Parts: sequence; C-alpha cells; structure tokens
Amino acid sequence: MSKKKTNLPNKAEPVKRNFGLMDLRAIDDEQTGTYIEGHPAIYDQRTDIGGWFYEIIERGAFDSCDFDDVLFSVNHDLRKIPLARSRRNNGNSTMQLQTNDRGLYIRANLDVEENSEAKSLYSAVKREDIDGMSFIFYVDEEKWEDLDSEMPTRRIQKIHKVIEVSAVNFPAYTGTDINARDKTVLDNAAKALENARSQLDNSKSEREILQLRNQILLNMEER
Repeated sequence: MSKKKTNLPNKAEPVKRNFGLMDLRAIDDEQTGTYIEGHPAIYDQRTDIGGWFYEIIERGAFDSCDFDDVLFSVNHDLRKIPLARSRRNNGNSTMQLQTNDRGLYIRANLDVEENSEAKSLYSAVKREDIDGMSFIFYVDEEKWEDLDSEMPTRRIQKIHKVIEVSAVNFPAYTGTDINARDKTVLDNAAKALENARSQLDNSKSEREILQLRNQILLNMEER
C-alpha cells in the first residue's frame, strides 16, 4: 500500500535529528568550570528516518555552516532560558562548536551554581540518565538516491545553519533516530520524501518531452 503524503516542504523548514551516541559527558574542572560535551551529529551514519527513508550526513556537510547564534537546551524546549549559547562561535561564548573526524562536537559551560536547571542537567548526564543529543538545522544541499524504491537514501551534503542543540531524554530507538513520540518530525520526513519524488517525476516528464521532440524532429529529417 502506498503512503499518502501531502503539503510538500522546502529547505526553509528546520530539520530536527536525534542521535544516541553514548558520548555525552559531564565534566567538572576546578579551574575552568562545569561542562557538557558530546556530538549532536556524526558523519556517514546511515539512519532510518521513521521508516520513510535512510539519511546520511556526509563528511564536510558543516564546512560552511552558519554557527553565529546557537542555543543549548534540554529536549528542544525553546521556551525556557538556554543553558548555554554560542555567539559567533568565539571563545567568549558559553558554548563552542567545532567539527572533527566524527562529526559536529559541542562543549557547553554550565552555570550549576546559579541555574538550577543547569545543575539538574549536569547531574542527569553524570548519572547517565540522559545520554543522547539532538540538533535543529537547515539543509542547504542534498542528494537523493533510489527514489523509486521503498526506502530511498537522502544524503545531506551541506547544512546551512544550526540553530539549536539539545541534550535529550529519548535520543533514539532501535534502527532509527526519530523519537516515536515526535509526530512533527515524522510528518516532515514524509513531506521531504514526497517533495523529492515529485521533483524526480517532474524531471522525468521534462526528459520524456525532450526525447519525444527530438524523435519527431529526427523523423521529419528522415522524410
């Protein structure tokens, strides 16, 4: 049975992805402060996006990414005061982002003395009650493969901007990075696939028209 999809999206819509990497760490340094560090995104990992398609963030996707203003939150709750923030990704910010061989890495300085939510998060990460990360971003360039199959592959080649990273309660379930409770993310995945297939169909139609036109011209020349 085919999957019904409507309301096609565009790249102006933000994308949210969760990763359960088990490398989210709490660090207490007497000289420099209290930190949370980890990878909210990794390269070259094929991930099942809610049963709609596979997705891979290609190496180099963050090379020209805009990190000018990125929030650090818990469970993407943007209504609350951020626990850290990167402004122009400089050394004076309370969070720094960088890429390494694994993917996107963040280090957030938490104010556990004055901010009770920062203290709670630090404790939860240290106890491994929270062990995953997620991020919200905008796609700039992508490539689709096997769109005629039941499970095509979306390769994200360039990420335009990261707007937020989070420590999350439910980073993943078996075989997928989508929280089963996150209907919005699943709906957006369905729309992204429909949009890509629609573009493929349009491209096929244009090629068929061009081929037919060329065949007609060829037939006329032969006469």
